[in-house]
Amino acid sequence: MNTNDRAVIRGLAEQVARIAELPDQEERRAEWRRLNSLRPDRPMVMIDQVCWNELDAEPGMRLECEDDECRGYERRLRRTLYQWEHFRVDMVVEPFVRIPKAVTNSGFGVVIDESVSTTDPTNDVVSHDYHNQFVSTDDLQKIRVPRVTHDDRETARRIDVAHELFDGLLDVRSEGIDPYLSLWDPIATWMGIENALYAMIDAPELIHGILERMTAGYLSMLDQLQEQGLLCGEQSLIHCTGAWTDDLPAPGYDPERPRTQDRWMFGLAQMLGSVSPAMFDEFEVAYAGRICGRFGLVYYGCCDPLDGKMAEVRKIPNVRKVSMSPWTDQERGATEIGGDYVFSRKPNPAFLAFDLFDADAVRADLVATREICDRHGCPLELILKDISTVRREPRRLAEWAAIAMDVCSA
Repeated sequence: MNTNDRAVIRGLAEQVARIAELPDQEERRAEWRRLNSLRPDRPMVMIDQVCWNELDAEPGMRLECEDDECRGYERRLRRTLYQWEHFRVDMVVEPFVRIPKAVTNSGFGVVIDESVSTTDPTNDVVSHDYHNQFVSTDDLQKIRVPRVTHDDRETARRIDVAHELFDGLLDVRSEGIDPYLSLWDPIATWMGIENALYAMIDAPELIHGILERMTAGYLSMLDQLQEQGLLCGEQSLIHCTGAWTDDLPAPGYDPERPRTQDRWMFGLAQMLGSVSPAMFDEFEVAYAGRICGRFGLVYYGCCDPLDGKMAEVRKIPNVRKVSMSPWTDQERGATEIGGDYVFSRKPNPAFLAFDLFDADAVRADLVATREICDRHGCPLELILKDISTVRREPRRLAEWAAIAMDVCSA
C-alpha cells in the first residue's frame, strides 16, 4: 500500500474517531430512538444528498490519495468531517467504517436505453430521456429473476485493506446489502414516465404483469440475501433519516445472519404522484405491501405527495415514517398522520438554489411545518435532501442548518 495514502487515511480517521467518541453521539442516537418510537422530545433534523461537487474546492476537501480504493475512503471521511463542522444538525458519527461485501446482483436483466443531457458536467444530476422497452405482454419475458452471488475472496481482501487503514482508530464492519426495492423507479427507466402512466390506463394487464414479475423477483432476491447471510447489519440511516430504534431487531436475531424482519426498508412510487388513490392502491400498494410485509419497519414515500393517499398508505404493513414532500398539503397530511407515524417533512431544497438565500423565507417555511405538526400531535423530522445546487455558496447549507436547529429546539 502507498504509505502516503495510508497516512492520509489514518490522519482523517483519527479525526473522525475523536468525534465519534463524543457524548453527543449517543445523545443523538437516543433522540432518534425516541422519535422512531413516536415519543420525540423535539423534531429531528437531517441534511443528506448534498451537491458535493460544489464543495470540492472548500478547505479540507481536496483528495490527496492516489489509489482509487483509498480515494473512496478518503472522500467519505472528508465529507463526514466537513458536514460535522458546517451543517451537522442531528447527524451521528459512528465509531466504525462499513466495508461492503463483494455481492453481485444480476438485476432484472433489462438494460436501460436512454438519452442523457447535462448542464453541469461536475454534477451527477442529469436529464434522462428513457426509451420504451415494454409495448406488449410479450415483453414481460425481458424481466428475469435476480440472482445474488458473493465473492468471499474479494470481501476478505477488502477487509484486509480496511484493517490496515483503520485498525486502532475505527472498527471495521463487513457490510451486507441494504436493499433498494422500488417498483416504479425501475419502470420509469424501462418505459419512460409518460409511457408508463398511459399504459396504466390503456394496457393495465401489461403493467400488472411487470409489477407481478418484479415483486416475485424482489422477494426471491430477499430470500437469497437472507439465506446467504448477505443482508446489512444494524442501520444508521434509512432513506436519509435516522434509523436508530428500540423496535429492531426482532426476537431471535442472529447478527451473523440478519433477517428482513430485523431491518428497515423504504418504499416509494414517486411517478404515481398524479394518479388517483384508487390507482395508487391497485398499482402500488397491492404489490409494495407484499414486500414491506417482510420487514420490521418501513419508511414510505419520497417526492410523491401522500397527503391525499394516507388511507392507502395505511394498508402497507409496518410503516413507521411517511414522507411529506414539498408538494403536499401539510395541513391535510398532518390531519391524516396524527400521532400514528413520523411526519417526515422534506423542506423544499429550492430555497438554497435561488439567486439570493432568503433566511426569513426558510424560517417561515420551517415554522409553519412545526406549528402544523404541533397542532395535530405529529412526531416530526425535517429532512433536507435532493440538493442539486447551492449556487456554489456552501455557506447556505450552514445557514439553513442553523435556522432549522433553532426552530426545532425552540
